[in-house]
Amino acid sequence: MDENMITTLSEGAATIGIHLGPAELDRFTTYHREILLWNRRINLVSERSAQEIVIRHFLDSLTAAPFLDRPDGDVIDLGSGGGFPGIPLRIALPGLHLSLVETSRKKSSFLSHVVRILRLDRVQVIRGRVEELTAGEALAGRFDTLISRAAFKLPDLIRTSSFFLKPGGQLIAMKGQDPHEEMEETEQILDAAGMLFTACRTIRLPGADLSRKIIIYNRVSR
Repeated sequence: MDENMITTLSEGAATIGIHLGPAELDRFTTYHREILLWNRRINLVSERSAQEIVIRHFLDSLTAAPFLDRPDGDVIDLGSGGGFPGIPLRIALPGLHLSLVETSRKKSSFLSHVVRILRLDRVQVIRGRVEELTAGEALAGRFDTLISRAAFKLPDLIRTSSFFLKPGGQLIAMKGQDPHEEMEETEQILDAAGMLFTACRTIRLPGADLSRKIIIYNRVSR
């Protein structure tokens, strides 16, 4: 990243309440480089967003940080793709224990590569479909937070979250500007899934005229 992009990232993160020191900025710079290199072979980000990685992917991912109940907890990122939002959150919040779930072999290879070269400890990459993971018990009830950025529809996330989350754990769904229809659909299944609606917040991306919704649910403690 050039100096302008580093400044955009640093100042944008500060508006979210996150301080990025030299070590964190170095990791983001390496991450940015690897995304561009791998994007030549596999589709990690669109051609347009490749030019806007700092705002549309790094800062967008970091907007979820203030909503984490436990910034040092166990977090599972479903449908991580190029590592969003999990890897930016892990860089900014070194106390996180992170699991990145991705079905694509090529993308999961990229994630493993990035985790290795960034020397991110307490991070694991899991390749597999959600249906396969929920068929076993290894990951059942293990996580404080399940987070996903536009990879699944809300009703699917609600059903899945009740499997992965600890009692009282939270689902953070990062959605587009108008998830109203999906939210209405989830109302019909919340009780059966043991989940409770907590909040819906409109978030403005730092440095851009863009917004998204962050929707939070919690698993009912029983």
